[in-house]
Amino acid sequence: MDKKTIKDIEVAGKTVLVRVDFNVPRNKETGEITNDNRIVAALPTLKYLLAEGPKAIVLFSHLGKVKTEEDKAKNDLAVVAPRLSELLGVDVKFVNCTRGAELENAVKEANNGQVILVQNTRYEAGESKNDPELGKYWASLGDVFVEDAFGSVHRAHASTAGIPAHLPSAAGFLVEKEIAYIGKAVSNPERPMVAILGGAKVSDKILVIENLLKIADKVIVGGGMTYTFMKAMGHNIGNSLVEEDRIEVAKEIIAKGGDKLILPVDSVINNAFAETGDIKVCGEDVPEGYMGLDIGPKSVENIKNALAGAKTVIWNGPMGVFEMEPFAKGTIAVCEALANLDDANTIIGGGDSAAAVMQLGYADKVSHISTGGGASLEYMEGKVLPGIAAIDDK
Repeated sequence: MDKKTIKDIEVAGKTVLVRVDFNVPRNKETGEITNDNRIVAALPTLKYLLAEGPKAIVLFSHLGKVKTEEDKAKNDLAVVAPRLSELLGVDVKFVNCTRGAELENAVKEANNGQVILVQNTRYEAGESKNDPELGKYWASLGDVFVEDAFGSVHRAHASTAGIPAHLPSAAGFLVEKEIAYIGKAVSNPERPMVAILGGAKVSDKILVIENLLKIADKVIVGGGMTYTFMKAMGHNIGNSLVEEDRIEVAKEIIAKGGDKLILPVDSVINNAFAETGDIKVCGEDVPEGYMGLDIGPKSVENIKNALAGAKTVIWNGPMGVFEMEPFAKGTIAVCEALANLDDANTIIGGGDSAAAVMQLGYADKVSHISTGGGASLEYMEGKVLPGIAAIDDK
């Protein structure tokens, strides 16, 4: 990696600003954190920085979408401070503002590595616009900047790209790891390389599929977007999900992909979007009144054969509606196939596929689970990510 990491910078006695990703899921009724994975993911970087003897560590993160006063109340970052304090084993001071005397004094008076968590960056209207004044203001609070929020590096925001424009900067361990795994898989994969892309919409994955067809030895498609491809090939799709405005694009991808592109040849279908009903397996044509909700057994076998001997696998998006038990078999089969690969670099690209791998109990059987769905997708598209581009080169 040609970007500086926290081991390349001096932080002793300095105020270190860290962009973390504490955009944690919470219970809608109680507001309590339901999954602290994103807080846990930040711990290696924060523990390393604390051991280096900084004056203070100031943490910036967004939480949810903030457009109204009601959104502000709902997405108050105060909920994170006690959990972070517990996991980190040190006092975490929460500052209930994003600028002004209270924040400035808290930073100025901090010492002995005091950890300060700043209120939700999206309370500032200029955050998502990458307001230069806001980035400069936040930068004025510290001496050095560490980017460790991979889930946000695809956005040019004041806290991701604005702050490092004014300070020496480096990648934290989480961002370094993401670049090492996904970056290598996309730019210099060990072969054979196989990409598996699922999920509902072709529109979300067009650029990824096109880029990976140039890089991978095989590209496997599953999930809801299957039926846009099936319709493009002239098959009946019944009531299955389809993006009519993407059928021509699907035809172009099929033509470009040739033998590299592997599409499902059968589906698990139902006459309702539900766990009960007339559930059965059909071939490439879905009968009227039915919808495809998972890939079928022949498609599973084709995926297993395509993965045999693979040395690099990127997977983004489930094969079916895995949340419903009758339609989880395709996704489970992919999990099992990846778990059984010998000496392969297996990367799960965030989002629903990461949720599936964790929910189905395969998290410790893969090489890397990305913490950023959108960021990992854009990385796979071959895009420059603003938050990574802003980090100082070595």
